[in-house]
This record gives sequence, structure tokens and C-alpha cells, in this order.
Amino acid sequence: MNEERAGRAREAGAATLAALRRATARKAAEMIRNDPDDAATALEIGLVDREWLEKPGQGPISSSAPTDILRRFLERSVELRPSKLSSLGLSAIQLLSSNDGDGVDGTPKVVTVVFTDLEGFTAYTDANGDPAALALISEHHRLAGPIVREWNGKIVKHLGDGLLCTFGDPSSGVRAALALQGSAPAPLRLRAGVHMGEATVTRDDVVGHVVNVAARVCETARGGQVLASADVCGSAGDTPGVRFGKVKSRRMKGVKAPVGVCEVTAVPAAPAVE
Repeated sequence: MNEERAGRAREAGAATLAALRRATARKAAEMIRNDPDDAATALEIGLVDREWLEKPGQGPISSSAPTDILRRFLERSVELRPSKLSSLGLSAIQLLSSNDGDGVDGTPKVVTVVFTDLEGFTAYTDANGDPAALALISEHHRLAGPIVREWNGKIVKHLGDGLLCTFGDPSSGVRAALALQGSAPAPLRLRAGVHMGEATVTRDDVVGHVVNVAARVCETARGGQVLASADVCGSAGDTPGVRFGKVKSRRMKGVKAPVGVCEVTAVPAAPAVE
């Protein structure tokens, strides 16, 4: 009987503790949401996940490892104040960006690849010269970095006016691609292609057919448009706030079989009811 009462007491105590944790999570999330700057910073560096911020207490606070949070924080600090790089050292940033050796030996893994470029960049350079083009690209990179980090992604390479990014899941990839539209400096427009599949991931590169297809999907898009492969559409089709268009088959250079692609657009938020 005593053991039974002790068991009920433990269960009651655990339930009370769980309720307190949920209440604390809701209060903390509300505090972060009430300050847009705090919320943007917390999401960007991976301190909290968007899912937890929207539904506190129903999942882990963050899916990012402590080293990833530190790396994103340092990257953000250097982007905002480049002078900090001299005190930290470029080698330190590169070391932290190695993800604790994960994939250093070329580990195969399933990734979502996002390719972007800026429509009209070549014409802009011809008309305005290299210094103006470099300034434009610098501004684009400054705005793009926080967006990619917010969706738990990584900019693997800067390819002139384009970016090669990787994400752990297709929903994050398409959301980031849509958000990156806002990083295109006027008068240029960004186009993006999203594909997913197995690739060989190393410390500073990602290699595989998935990368080639993502690049071709990007080339198929128009400025201001995000296109995703049928694989991405099938896996991320229930992503909140995102609409996937009808899948259409396209022939692409260097890809033997036709590739199904669909347009991805953001669904405007419903107006608040007063």
C-alpha cells in the first residue's frame, strides 16, 4: 500500500513539474515573440526553433547543437561588424564551420539543396561597372546569411551572384528560398531552385546528382520565382504558409530523365479578426 501511494505521489509530482515546464515555455516564447528583434536573432542563431516558438512546450526548444549555435552567432557578429574578425581570426570561424568533423570524409546523406542567382546581374555589371556590382553582391550576401541560418541551413558556396545552400529538410529549404526573394537588391530579382536527395557532404562542399538537378531547376526559374522538384513537392507539400503548384515535366540540360517541377509561392497570412 505504501509503495502504491508513493507511486501515485511520484506520478502527481511528475505531472505538476510537466505542467510548470509547459507554462514556463509559453511565457518564455511569448516574451521572445513580443520583441521582433529578439525573435529574429534567436531563430537566426538556432537558439530556438520556429516550431517551438509557435507552439511552446510541444517539442524541443532547439534542434541545433551548441557548436552550431556558437558558429551562427559568430558568423552573424562578423557580418554585422566585420572589424570583429580581426580579434577572432578567420581560422576560428572556419574551424567552427566544420561542424565538429561531421562529413569531413565525404559522408553520404540526404540533403535539400537550394540554388539561387540574380536575374539581370550580367547586364547590371555591364551598365554600372564592377565596383557597383561588387557592392550590390556584398549587400545581397549580408541579407542572405541571416535568412539561411534562420531556417537551419548553410551557405556552402558563394557562386558570383548565386548561392549554393543546404538544408536538413525540404520544408526549411522552400521556406528559405521564398524568404531569400527579399534579399535581392534592386533592380535585380532572385530566382531559386530546390531539390532533395542523397549527396556526398564534406566540410566545405556538397557533391552529387542532387546538386546538378537543383542547379538546372534554378536555371528554369524566372526572376522572382521559386521552383521545386517533384520530390520536394511530395515531401514538403503540407508546409504551413506555402503553396505548391501543379507539377510539370521539364527536360533539362545534362539530366537524362525529365524532371518534374512545380512553382512554390507563399500563402499570405489571414488578416487578424478584431
